[in-house]
Amino acid sequence: MYSRREFAICSPQRRESRVNHHQSNWRRCGTGLPSLGRVARHHDVRVILLEHRIDHAVPGSVKVHSLTLEGKTCSKGFLGKRVAAWRLRSLLKKLGVDKPFDLHVSTLPFADEVVAIAKLPRCWYRIANTLSAEVKRLNKAKGARRLSKYQSLYRDKNLIAVSDGVAQDLREALRIAASHIVRIYNPYDFAAIRSLAMSNDGAIPQEPFIIHVGRFRPQKRHDLLFQAFAQSEISARLVLLCEPDPKLNEMITKAGLDSQVIVAGFKQNPYPWIRAARCLVLCSDHEGLPNVLIEALVCGTPVVSTDCPSGPREILTGSLVHWLVPHDDAPRLAQALRAAIAQPRWENDGELQQFAASTIVHQIESLIVER
Repeated sequence: MYSRREFAICSPQRRESRVNHHQSNWRRCGTGLPSLGRVARHHDVRVILLEHRIDHAVPGSVKVHSLTLEGKTCSKGFLGKRVAAWRLRSLLKKLGVDKPFDLHVSTLPFADEVVAIAKLPRCWYRIANTLSAEVKRLNKAKGARRLSKYQSLYRDKNLIAVSDGVAQDLREALRIAASHIVRIYNPYDFAAIRSLAMSNDGAIPQEPFIIHVGRFRPQKRHDLLFQAFAQSEISARLVLLCEPDPKLNEMITKAGLDSQVIVAGFKQNPYPWIRAARCLVLCSDHEGLPNVLIEALVCGTPVVSTDCPSGPREILTGSLVHWLVPHDDAPRLAQALRAAIAQPRWENDGELQQFAASTIVHQIESLIVER
């Protein structure tokens, strides 16, 4: 998933109720936009961005607001957070002049800090990653400070974990003393994803390829991907949907894969690429609930994933469980890739119903406390 600091307020309107979703910018929203569109059919949905950055088409039923002008950034320092909190309160006062919002949902730590400073009522904080894994990547001193920050930020808060693994991480590894922790998966509008997947994109390779979707960051383990792909001796191409980076190019050259890897860049609509691939691979060190696995299966594309914390084990169940491979095991990943590209297209929505937007929307609605 592409980087974004976001904070959104969704306002479901059951004729009289409203929900807000807060986020910092709208960088990658493959599942979010179609699903928010579905929610907005029955609710007044607002998205408030800390920074005015929107790289995707927004459903007409979703209203988007920003705390900054286009091209302006939000200061991340002590004062900047408080200025953003003041702007947020002012905007919400204006938007809620006739009727206050019934539910606020904040996403990702920086937005969460701003929302906490703003002291919004009826607020839930959505935790989208395995935070203990992030802490472990830091040196001892910095890791201790980050852990203390999370424990302080989320103490006595209402938390939404995007997977059971994230919920367990919050309770056991981070020892977060939250008021409530509930697991609500990300919502996926299967019909909208499949419709977007049918769009034409002339840049998609005609020859067989394996696809990886994700930022070029240590967490995503491109080094492991290249090692496994080289060992697999697969003749197909490897397509990366991420922004070009000189260090990424160096890594590709070092692996001897210059002739096989295509760095295709960021795509507003990645679904035609995912649908056209022979399989999608995820090899991260940690996730929260990896959207791309579910999106690929919805598109009918076979998947292979490392059994990292958290999410893959909750997605790849039943007939899909054998496509989980041990974490940080290039030979096993190479073996799975060779097997996956020979598989037929995947068609079994029954194993994905727990992620369907129609299911998740009701769980989100249950967070609304009737006044």
